[in-house]
Order: sequence, then structure tokens, then C-alpha cells
Amino acid sequence: MQFVTLNNGLQMPQLGYGVWQVEDEKARPAVLKAIETGYRSIDTAAVYGNERGVGQAIKESGVPREELFITTKVWNADQGYDATLKAFDESIEKLGLDYIDLYLIHWPVPAEDMYVDTYKALEKLYADGRVKAIGVCNFDIDHLQRLLDECEVKPVLNQVECHPHLVQKELKAFCKENDIYVEAWSPLMQGGVVLENDIVKAIADKHGKTPAQVILRWHLQNDSIVIPKSVTPSRIEENFNVFDFELTQEDMDQITSLDKGERTGPVPAEFNRK
Repeated sequence: MQFVTLNNGLQMPQLGYGVWQVEDEKARPAVLKAIETGYRSIDTAAVYGNERGVGQAIKESGVPREELFITTKVWNADQGYDATLKAFDESIEKLGLDYIDLYLIHWPVPAEDMYVDTYKALEKLYADGRVKAIGVCNFDIDHLQRLLDECEVKPVLNQVECHPHLVQKELKAFCKENDIYVEAWSPLMQGGVVLENDIVKAIADKHGKTPAQVILRWHLQNDSIVIPKSVTPSRIEENFNVFDFELTQEDMDQITSLDKGERTGPVPAEFNRK
């Protein structure tokens, strides 16, 4: 495992395991398998409806709590200062934990204009030691800049859709300039279109790796944090085995050249669903 050091000094595994769209009863065996494989960072969210399953797996894993890095997120319907604090209490109860390593705002929901107040609730949780770090998901540059201008604690990361068809160059440059890590969700792109790309397949053949492993390696070498998701045991293992090879600069440039600005998820500035 490789680790990154967040802007508050906290170390976080650069490769984590995501449980989006994993039903609660399936989350427990999937997370247990991930932890057994070697993952130590688990990414869930209130809206995923699987925090109890994730918490049960953490409890059963036998791995000391301090060796695990647990992320969850406040959902759009719970934005606002008081509502966020209440939502956090519910999440931590479901997870069965004393603290959360990383708590994130799931979407900015700009039409509601509550993300600054929501973030101030995260700052309160951070000050109280109930979370080790705070950050955001799906924030555009203007959303991030507002937090930097109006809040006290800088977000440690911005979790966004990122893959070879959506490289996010401008957003990554802004985050790097402000010492905010980019964490990639949907790193292999939903539907796996990029896994069938001839360039990616040729690079994979050259390294004796799978297309998925090559793309995950591309994320890691781009200094991004990455959270692939799978409930298939063999894929969970495959996605973890990305630390024993390195892409060349030519490989990296070829994969980056696939950028189309193509999203599989919502546009952050327009997504206001509660």
C-alpha cells in the first residue's frame, strides 16, 4: 500500500475500497473480503444505505480500528448546520464507531446554497475530534474557492468523477495549487468502456496486467487517491494488485490523451436532488 499525507498531516491509503451501489447485506462480505485482501481504506456514504453492513465488517475483520481509514458522507437532504450534525450522529451509530477518519459533503447542491453552513458543521465535528479530517465531493472550482474564502479549515480532498474519459485537468490543477487531494470515484468508468480501449489494452499487454490495473495505476501515478468498487472477490484482488509495476511517461500520456470531458454521473453545478 502507498499512503498520501493530507494537508492536516493525516496519512491516508492512496488506494481504497468503495461500496457505492452495494446493498447493506452484501456490504459485510464484500468489505470483509477487501480488508482480507489488504485494503485499509473503506469509502461509504449515508445515502448508500450500507453503513451498518460496513460497520459489521469492520467489527468482524479483527483489524485494529487505528489501522483502518473510514470515510462516509452527509447526503443532500441533510445539508445545513444542525441537520448535518444530526446526520453524522446517525452515520456513526450505524457504523458502530467512535470516530470517522474522513467526513465529506456528498454534493454542493448549489440551488440550496447550504454547503458553507454544512461545511461549518464539519469544522465543528473536526474541532471536537469526532472526525480526523474533512472534505468534499463533486465540488467545482467556484464551490471550493468559496469554502477557502469563508471557512477556517481547508478541505483535505475533493472526491470527484475521474477516469481516462474525464481527466479533470483544470480541477486537478486548482486542487494541487491549494494542497487539496483529488480522489477519483468511478475510476474505471461505469460500464467499463475505457477497459475496451485499444490503447489501454495494448499498455496492459505490455505490462502483463489487466486494463483495470493499468487505469488504476494511471490514477496513482497522477497523484490521485482512488476507490474502485467491486463485489466480485477476484476483482477486489485484481484491483488491489497495482503496486508491483510502473507505467512509463509515454503510457501515462497515451491514457491521458483519451480525455473527452465525458461524464457518467451528474454535472455538479446542476445536480440539486435531495
